[in-house]
Amino acid sequence: MAFKRIRGAVIASPSVRYNHIQGDSMIKAKRTPLDLIDDIYSLAYWLTSSEAKAMELVHKTYLQADHKSSETELFKTFRVCYLESIGQHDALDLPETPCFSKETPEPEFLKQHAADIRLSVLLSEISKLKHRTISRIIGKPLDTIRLWLSAGRKSLANGIRFECLVLDVAGYQRSEAS
Repeated sequence: MAFKRIRGAVIASPSVRYNHIQGDSMIKAKRTPLDLIDDIYSLAYWLTSSEAKAMELVHKTYLQADHKSSETELFKTFRVCYLESIGQHDALDLPETPCFSKETPEPEFLKQHAADIRLSVLLSEISKLKHRTISRIIGKPLDTIRLWLSAGRKSLANGIRFECLVLDVAGYQRSEAS
């Protein structure tokens, strides 16, 4: 804890490490894994819709993370833990909808892409991460992340399931490539 004297009163303030950004005179605070615990919990709760599952996911993430992990490394660890948990929870199974039937090929592929789209939107909205940082965390090109964020925000506003969105985005990307 660092202490500040403001108008005669001594106030404790959390110590935050600052790094100078090369080439700029701007100072950026470097957030430690402990500083990110609220963001990680919020992401976990939004992704799982369960307090117990969210706590389990946060616990797994912090067990695998190092106390010196960077913000990007911690979110990558969280993503890996989340993707591992998708197959373990029945609540995240794909339902039979007009978007796809039980015979849809590669449901694991669809679940992972839906999870990545959902996580991209939440990283942007909850953690206020930049598109380039999200791209590094998810491991996809920047243009793909931008497409996912646009489509993901629209689906949230219109109440469309992310799993249906995956099929729309995949079709869009195929038509764009040809």
